[in-house]
Amino acid sequence: MAVQQNKKSRARSKMRRGGQAKLQAPTLSVNPLSGSVHLRHHISADGTYRGKQYLVKKSDVEQLPVAQDA
Repeated sequence: MAVQQNKKSRARSKMRRGGQAKLQAPTLSVNPLSGSVHLRHHISADGTYRGKQYLVKKSDVEQLPVAQDA
């Protein structure tokens, strides 16, 4: 059985492993509601994820009614 003569450093191991991940393009998904393209498992640019609105734009926040204290 072959035995390495010198220990491989963490940097060299990560360089070897990291080069393989760069060969593939990132997987993209299309949002069914708006049709925008985004990374898988990430929120889209318009603030929706899996059909639900999670982020609201500042322009939309100004239009929301403010609750009045009685």
